[in-house]
Amino acid sequence: MSVKLALLKSGEVLISDIKELIDDEKVIGYLFVKPKKVDMSTPMFLSEENNNESSVEVSLSSWFLITDDEEFAIPKDWIVTVMNPVDRVLQMYNTGTNND
Repeated sequence: MSVKLALLKSGEVLISDIKELIDDEKVIGYLFVKPKKVDMSTPMFLSEENNNESSVEVSLSSWFLITDDEEFAIPKDWIVTVMNPVDRVLQMYNTGTNND
């Protein structure tokens, strides 16, 4: 595959270089290379104007802090969905993992 966002059953959102793990021509899971946890928050702005602009603050952090491993095999039944990241999040990931 390529760099994608993945929503896990646990509710975590990861960004990673994701590759399919195949056995007998069936996808049995995915290999996440250099996964980062995606944390999102919506800042609240108080003003007298009714401004409908919305924004999201995104930060990336290590998925597992207590290992030096960079590759993780995830069973396919733990993946809810896989999607493309927006350009700015992809750029954050590439910069943070030295994939430029």
